[in-house]
Formats: sequence, structure tokens, C-alpha cells
Amino acid sequence: MNFEFSEAQNLLRQQAQSFLREHASPAQVRAVLDDEVPFDEALWRAIVDLGWTATTIPEVHGGLGLSYLELCVLAEELGRSLAPTPFSSSVYLATEAILAYGTETQKTQYLPRLADGEIIGCYAVAEGHGQVAPGRLETRVEHGMMHGAKLPVADGDVADLAIVLTHHHGRYASMYLVDLHGDGVTRTPIETLDPTRSHAHVTFDGAPAALLGNADAGWDQHMALCDRAAVLYAFEQVGGAQAALDMARAYAMERYAFGRPIASFQALKHKMADMYIAATLARSNCYYGAWALDANAPELPVAAAMARVSATQAFHECAKENIQIHGGMGFTWEFDCHMYYRRAKLLAVNLGSLHRWQELLVTRLEASPELASTPAEVS
Repeated sequence: MNFEFSEAQNLLRQQAQSFLREHASPAQVRAVLDDEVPFDEALWRAIVDLGWTATTIPEVHGGLGLSYLELCVLAEELGRSLAPTPFSSSVYLATEAILAYGTETQKTQYLPRLADGEIIGCYAVAEGHGQVAPGRLETRVEHGMMHGAKLPVADGDVADLAIVLTHHHGRYASMYLVDLHGDGVTRTPIETLDPTRSHAHVTFDGAPAALLGNADAGWDQHMALCDRAAVLYAFEQVGGAQAALDMARAYAMERYAFGRPIASFQALKHKMADMYIAATLARSNCYYGAWALDANAPELPVAAAMARVSATQAFHECAKENIQIHGGMGFTWEFDCHMYYRRAKLLAVNLGSLHRWQELLVTRLEASPELASTPAEVS
């Protein structure tokens, strides 16, 4: 059995790393942070020109028709660079939702435009504090018009199209497509811990909405979409964790105290060893998730939860300890450590909290005891 990416996929990784080193360096990410712009438009256009937004879209709909393994490779490198773009919202969520649940007319209408970056998509689920559940949703559609509000919506201030999860007949939920430039839509940018990833409060007051998928199966569609996106977000988190670890190691090798590199001190060795273990374990779980995603395997719900939990823990651990290894300077605005910590905290609550994914993992393992013997473990 081959547990590695192919030669072509590793070549794609090398090309992505080279491109992002030039176009999404820490200095360029910081420019978005300092200038308070929603995202790096030049970087986004370059990513579109490279075809990354079209990766898994079938050729018949204007895409490249590649596998999800290629998309996982790109996700990891985007996470490593902290790329300030709406890639995840548009590709992992909006595009995936239309691919999975759209009619042929909807696919023909939207997928080519998502592939070539003509439009940006987002996914609107949360309605403020608290866990999302069908019975707690207040946004609803009546006679084809949507009413309600979503907060926060990642990239909701820059997106052109939203996939919105709504209340439907008490215990059900439905998905709808909404043009965010249409009538009845109000968008207000909001601040988050990581300003390099924009968010918005989106209000619907009679906005035209088109059903996506089965009206009574929106919650099942949402859960399946989250499982698929969780694997891709986990690769972003692993990329960020590895970058934080590399940054900590480089600093510890260069910084001298008492006549020798601080990397030689036992306490810092232990910190970096723990960071390495967390990142490596998360990568193992992500590889399992990548296989399950690409194969659309029955194990995907468990694999996605494993990848999500371990990657969230790893990115938080590495980002936090990176600051600690840098000492007092690590807490300052001038150093880049805080950018990884901000992104780690933000990604930890995308698609639901760590606690929520831990609950899902335990529940799914209990329902599938034969999968509980997989070699990867999460704490």
C-alpha cells in the first residue's frame, strides 16, 4: 500500500510552495492585516489564473477534473502560507455544495463562473452564539423569498453567491442559493481575531432564493458537506502547524543565550518535540481523510472527524509554542508569530468547535466499532 502522494502531486506541491513563497510571503500577509483590506486581490487573481479554483470541477463545467488529493495538496500549502484569500469558502464549501446537490441547470450556471473566479462563493450557517442545529435555525424561506440573518459568514462581505442553511418544517433544514448582489441582502463586515480572513453579518429581507438539493434533507446535506470540507480545512491547519514549527526551529537555532543556541536547552527541545509529534500525528490523520474523501469511502465521517480534531489540536499547539519559543518578542506585533496563532484560533471554530468535532468522532466510532481500531489516535 502506498501512503504517499504521487510524483505528479508532489510536483504540484513544489510548484505551489514556490508560487506562494513569492506571492504570499509573511510580509504580504501582514500587508493585508495592516491595511485592513478584506483579502489580497492580486493573489486571488493569480490563484485563479493557475486553475486552483477549478481543481475538482469536472471539465464539462469548465474545471480541470482533478482529484481531491490535488486539492488537499493545495490546501496544505495555502495553510502553510496563511494565504489571505476566500479560497476555502468558495472552493471547499460553495463549489462543493453545488457539485453535490445542484441541478444540472445550477451546475451549468455557477460552476464555470466559480472555476474561473468570476464569482466567489461562501457558506452561511451560523446565526450568532450557540451550536447550529435544525431546530435552532431562524432563517427561513417563504414563497421563494429568504428572511433572517447569518452571523458570522466567512467571506460574506466579498462573496457574490451564498449557500444558506435555513429552517424548514420544525426539525428539518434546507439549503438555498442566494445572489448576494440581489435585492433584500444587506452585508456588514465584522471584526474577528484574524483580520486576514474577512467575515460579515448578512441579513436577508425578502431575498430571492433557489432551493439546492432536497428541501427535507438540508441537514444531512450540511453534515456531509462539513465532513468533506473538514478534511480540506485540516490540511490547511497541518500546513500552518508545520510552518509554525519550522519558524520556531529556525529561531531556536539562530538565537543564542549563555554562549550557545537556545535550541540546545532541554526545555525547548521538549517543546519542539511535542510540536513535531502533534503535527506528524495530524498529518497521518489527514492522509487517512484525504483517501476517504477522494474515494468517497464509507469511512469518511470518521476520517474527517479524526483529521479535524487532530489538526485543530496540532495547529493550536504549534502556534502557541512558537510564541513561547520566541520569548517576549514572540508576543509583539513586529514578529509574525501572532499571525499563525490568529489563524489557528479562527480555523478552530470553522465548521463547528473542537468540542463539537470530538463529540462527532466519539459518536461515529461508537456507531462503527470496526473503525475504532485504526492506528491513528487523538486526545
